[in-house]
Amino acid sequence: MSDSLQHLAWLWVPITLFAALAQTVRNTAQRSLTQELGTLSATLVRFLYGLPFAALWLALLYGLPAQMPAVPTFSNSYLGWIALGALFQVGATVALLMAMKERNFAVAVTLSKTEVLQVALFATVFLHELPTPLALLAMVVATVGVLMLSLPPRGQLMSLQAWMSKSALYGLICGACFAIATVGFRGGALALGAESPWLSGAWGVLIAQTLQTLGLGLWVQLRTPQGLMPLFRAWRISLVAGSMGAAASLAWFTAYAMQGAGPVRTLGMVEVVFSYLVSRRLLSESLSRPEKWGMGLMLLGLVLICLQAV
Repeated sequence: MSDSLQHLAWLWVPITLFAALAQTVRNTAQRSLTQELGTLSATLVRFLYGLPFAALWLALLYGLPAQMPAVPTFSNSYLGWIALGALFQVGATVALLMAMKERNFAVAVTLSKTEVLQVALFATVFLHELPTPLALLAMVVATVGVLMLSLPPRGQLMSLQAWMSKSALYGLICGACFAIATVGFRGGALALGAESPWLSGAWGVLIAQTLQTLGLGLWVQLRTPQGLMPLFRAWRISLVAGSMGAAASLAWFTAYAMQGAGPVRTLGMVEVVFSYLVSRRLLSESLSRPEKWGMGLMLLGLVLICLQAV
C-alpha cells in the first residue's frame, strides 16, 4: 500500500463490503438470465458486459488527476498471477455447474463454503501471508456460521454417502478453485507495484476479464447452438449484471491490493448474509434456530476480522 494510504489502513473494510453488496446484485441479475441463456452464457455476461465499465474506470483514473499516473510495468510474474486467478475463477464456476447436475447439490454448496479456510492455507503456502491469531479465529467462526446456514437437509446431513459423493468432491474443488483464484489476484496485486490500489485493481480486472471473455466467449460461440447472439438480445438485464459484476470485481481487486487475501475473503462472506436476508425478506420466512446461530456466528466472525483495521 502506498504511503499516502497508510493512515487509511481500514479502507479495505468498506471497499470489501461494497464488493459483497455489488456481487449480491450481480448474482440476482445473473440468476434471472440463467433460464433464458443457459448457465455458461449467463456466466459470460459478467465478463463481456463488465469489460467496458472496467475500461472506463481505468481511463478515469488516468484522465482525471492533474498529473497522469505512470503506467506500471507488467512483469511475467504479474501476468502469471492474474492468468492463474482468471483460470481458476472460471474453473470454480465449472465445478459448481457440475455439482448442480448431481442429486446432493446442497452438500456441494456446503463444502464450497470452506473457501475462506482454503484461502488462508494457499495464501500461507504461496504468498507466505500467515494469518494473525485473531484473523484465524475470525475465519473459523465465520466459516462455522456460514456452514450452519447452508447445511443440506437432514436426510443428506446424516448420510455418509452424501458427504463422500461426486457432488461433495465438486464442492471442495469449487472452494479450492475460488481460493486459488483469490490468491492469484492477491499475488498479482503484490507483483504489480502500482502507484495506488485503485490502479492495481483497475488493471487487474481489465486484464483478467479480457482473458475470461476471450476464453469463455470462444467456448460459448463454438459449443452452443446460437453462439453469442442470445447475450446481445438480453442486453438490458445483462448491462445490470455486467456493471455490477465490474463494480464488485474492481472493489475486490482494490481490497486485495490493500489487505491480505484471507481477511478480505472472510469479510466478503457478508455476501451470504446479504443474499440470505434478501431471500428471507422476499419470502417472508422466519429463521430457524440453527439459522439464527449461524447468522450470529457469521456476524461475530466479521466483527472480529474488522478489529484488525482498528
